Amino acid sequence: MSRVSLRPAVLEAVGQLQAAGVHSPHTDAEFLAAHVLGVQRSRLALVPMLTAEQLVEFRKLVDRRAERVPLQHLTGVAAMGEIDLAVGPGVFVPRPETELLFAWALAQLEAAGREHPPIVVDLCTGSGALALAIAHARPDAQVYAVEIDPVAREWARRNADRQAADGDTPIHLHAGDVTEPNVLSPLNNRVDVLVANPPYIPEDATLDPEVADHDPHRALFGGTDGLSVIAPMIGTITRLLRADGVAAVEHDDTNGSQVAALFADTGRFTAIVEHPDLAGRPRFVAARRTAD
Repeated sequence: MSRVSLRPAVLEAVGQLQAAGVHSPHTDAEFLAAHVLGVQRSRLALVPMLTAEQLVEFRKLVDRRAERVPLQHLTGVAAMGEIDLAVGPGVFVPRPETELLFAWALAQLEAAGREHPPIVVDLCTGSGALALAIAHARPDAQVYAVEIDPVAREWARRNADRQAADGDTPIHLHAGDVTEPNVLSPLNNRVDVLVANPPYIPEDATLDPEVADHDPHRALFGGTDGLSVIAPMIGTITRLLRADGVAAVEHDDTNGSQVAALFADTGRFTAIVEHPDLAGRPRFVAARRTAD
């Protein structure tokens, strides 16, 4: 079986992706090579050769990535915490920035101790990323996830079934609108930790082709100001959290102070904190529920 060297193929791919305007050409080329070879990216150095068939497959994937098809649609997976999620057309691809929200949730659960099995809610769950990553990390937690879009919910169900089959504590996946007054009403005043990565992009924002052409618009846009889902969702958060329960909501980087003000205006929250991402941009707001 004829074989060719991997390194020149990857370097050729990097140049092609760079010319196409892909933001991380070297990383993406390596991920695609690892996908074709069936190894982790960190182990590429241990597989220095490609078969002729693998080279053809690799180049086809690189061509599609150069057309700005998302990397995760080509590999079929996106990571969150310690799990991989199946993703593809019709569901929002989890972003690395949301790992900060996941880490915040785990820190809150750890700080709360283990007096009772914690109740966690993930609003606008999409692929199930946050809910399933939390359930994997905290098997003692009761995790509830809400998603309005039926296509996204099917992706979440597929991911949830796979994680449960692998031994994770099953999550409770609900169809619902997070702005409605009765969503998850049996959990009123019982939730310990709540996270949300809702649609929050202002409608006039300029987006990369990977986002604009492939992520579902319903999962992206939050009205003219990016707050059309977040603003009414604050009422849902207030209703669900127990006294001293905590919530964090991801938002557009233009809206940190506005989201903090939405929490403050209820008069039901304290410790309202604006959290930046690793680049220093406003990323999510966290708050603690006061007693009624």
